[in-house]
Amino acid sequence: MTRVEQELDEFAKLDAEGIDPATGDPFADVPALLDTFLVRNVPDENEVLVAWYGGRPRTALPGEDSYVTRHGAFEQLVDSMLADGGTRQVTAPGYGDAMVTVQRVRAGQESGALVVVSYLERDRAELRNTFRTYALVGLAALAVITAVAFWQSGRLLAPLRTLRDTAEGINESDLSLRIPEQGNDDITALTHTINGMLGRLEEAFVGQRQFLDDAGHELKTPLTILQGHLELMDPTDPAEVAETRALLLDEVDRMSRLVGDLILLAKHDRPDFLSPAPVSVERLTHTLLAKVRALPGRAWELDGAGDAIATLDEQRITQAVLQLADNALKHTAEGERIRLGSDVTDGVVRLWVADSGPGIPDDLKGHVLERFGRGAVTADDEGFGLGLSIVRAIAEAHGGHVTVDDTDPGAPRPGATVTLHLPQELPWPGS
Repeated sequence: MTRVEQELDEFAKLDAEGIDPATGDPFADVPALLDTFLVRNVPDENEVLVAWYGGRPRTALPGEDSYVTRHGAFEQLVDSMLADGGTRQVTAPGYGDAMVTVQRVRAGQESGALVVVSYLERDRAELRNTFRTYALVGLAALAVITAVAFWQSGRLLAPLRTLRDTAEGINESDLSLRIPEQGNDDITALTHTINGMLGRLEEAFVGQRQFLDDAGHELKTPLTILQGHLELMDPTDPAEVAETRALLLDEVDRMSRLVGDLILLAKHDRPDFLSPAPVSVERLTHTLLAKVRALPGRAWELDGAGDAIATLDEQRITQAVLQLADNALKHTAEGERIRLGSDVTDGVVRLWVADSGPGIPDDLKGHVLERFGRGAVTADDEGFGLGLSIVRAIAEAHGGHVTVDDTDPGAPRPGATVTLHLPQELPWPGS
C-alpha cells in the first residue's frame, strides 16, 4: 500500500502543478495528464497502472496484462468506483487476490481516473520466497556459527581439560607435572598461575619430605644412644645409674637443641616468622658487637657500620649474626681476630662476620648453607650443621640471601666471611 500511496501522491502533484510538455501550459485535458503520468512512471513488478477515460481503460502499463485489457469484470468494477474512488480487494481471474485503487481526476468537462492494480498473491509469493531464502540462509549461518563455536570452544577449553588431566595425574609421589603454556590470553594466564601454584606446592612437599628425612636421620643417633644405655644400665649400681643419667641428660639436651633448630627452619616461611620494624643499622651493628664481645678468647673488631634506617626483624637478625659469631668462634684460635660490620648501598643492607680461620673450600661454600651441611669441624664441635641454614632461612624470610667468601683470598689461612644481603625495605607489605 505504501507504493500505491506514493503513486497517487505523485499523480496528484502532477495534476496540481504539472506542465503539459506538448503545450508548455498546465494540463488542459485528462488524456494528456494521464498519458504523461504513465510515460514518466514505471510500475512495480506486481503492479499495473491504468489510464482510464472515455468510459474505458485507454493505456495500461504493462500493456499485456490480461485482467485489465481483456476482462469485463475489471471495467465493471472501475465504473462502480469512479464516483467515489477508493480501494477494493477483488479476485482477479488468473492472478488471485488483487487491490484495485481508483483516483478520479477532472479537467474542464472531461473526467477520468488513474487506476492502480496491485496483485497481492504475487507479493505474498515473493514474501514467502524471501522468508524461505532468509530461513535457509539463517539455518546455514546457524550451522556455520555452531560449528565454529564448537571448534573454538574446544580450542579454548583444551587447556582446562589439560589442567584437569594434570590435576588427576598429581599424587603424593609426583608433583613435577606442569601444564603447557601456549598463547597470550586469560586461559594462558590461568595456566601460568596454576603452574606457579604447582611449583610452590612441589617445593613445599619436597621441603617437608626433606625436613622429615633429615629430622629422622639426625634423631636416630641420640635415640639409639638413649635406648642402648638404658638397656645396658644396671639399676642396682648407683654409680652406673648416675653416670648414665648424666650422659642421657646431655643427649636429651642435644635433642632439644636439634628439635628447636628444626622447628625454626620449618617456620621460616610462615607469615608470622618475622616482626619487622624500622631499625637503625648503625645502632644494630654496635649492639651486635657489644653482644659478641662477651664471647671469650677472640679479638672482636668493628668493620664499619652502615648509617641508614632499614625495615628488619631485629631479633631474627641478631639471632643470625650471633650464629655467625658462634661459627667464627669455633673455627678460630685463641686471640685471633674476628671482624663484624655492616653497610647500606643502593637499598641493600649488608651484615657480615669475617674470621681469620682456615676458611671453607670453594666446593663446600654452597653446601654449608644447606640443612646438616658441614665442612671441616673441630673435635669438640657438637653442632648439627644447621647453623648456617638457619642464617640463610632468616635472610630469605627478609627477601635476601647469604654469601660465603674468603676473608683473605690466597693466604695460608684465608678465613671465611659470611654476609647477609637484605633489602632495606621488605619486598612485600607486612611480614
